[in-house]
Amino acid sequence: MNIHLSFQRDKHLHVGHVFLVGAGPGDPDLLTLRALRLMQEADVVVYDALVSDDVMNLVRKEAERIYVGKKSGNHALPQEEINALLITLAQQGRNVLRLKGGDPFIFGRGGEEVEALAAHGVPFQVIPGISAANGIACYAGIPLTHRQYAQSVLYVTGHLCSGKLDLDWVALTRPRQTVVIYMGLSALPVICEKLIEHGLPSSHPIAVVQHGTTVEQRIVSGTLETIADQVTASKLQSPSLILLGNVVPLSECLGWYAPVKDAELPSLSVVGVAG
Repeated sequence: MNIHLSFQRDKHLHVGHVFLVGAGPGDPDLLTLRALRLMQEADVVVYDALVSDDVMNLVRKEAERIYVGKKSGNHALPQEEINALLITLAQQGRNVLRLKGGDPFIFGRGGEEVEALAAHGVPFQVIPGISAANGIACYAGIPLTHRQYAQSVLYVTGHLCSGKLDLDWVALTRPRQTVVIYMGLSALPVICEKLIEHGLPSSHPIAVVQHGTTVEQRIVSGTLETIADQVTASKLQSPSLILLGNVVPLSECLGWYAPVKDAELPSLSVVGVAG
């Protein structure tokens, strides 16, 4: 089976291709082989704020780089302009790598981008990445599922829209599940208050992981009652992921990852991957 599906130009239409690629949660060792191949072949790379510097260092030096990252209150480009940019670059006959943190189809707005590409007849493919939830939970020693504690996983976004947080609070408080909250750091006090209001005990375990899978990873664990103050005291910042459920305390005995400098970490060689 040939897994080396490279960029190919359409010789008749002179239209480039757009590849939406998941860059994983931060550790470059978590990139897929397919992602790495395409990173070393692209004409232009359009990348987000959540793509780590270590990952960007693996992009071929000749490729043009266009930053379109979104941070709270600071969007380099609105989503509609990002869509238009991808279409324009492809129509110029360039092969475009759209690099996204985590997985493109999990809170990455990848669906919106490929809808726009499809509507304009631009060829595209989507290459999945290790999601923030999967990668960060593993590096934090928090199993997303466990036969004794969690038989389901629920992913939600905690992003405030116009100052409001509209979530299915009843669904979030169901027993024997793990809840993963993306982009919820600024709304953490409200999230905890609402979860308690809808039936979870104030002692329910919760953890916040900053810069998961990287050398800057930090974990703050507590309860719904204590976590907001703990996070404030610890000065955690975005990007951070929130994990909620009875699996969280397992991190105390299952946490294996100790962030250290790159030189101290054993690593697999990627020499020759692009060949």
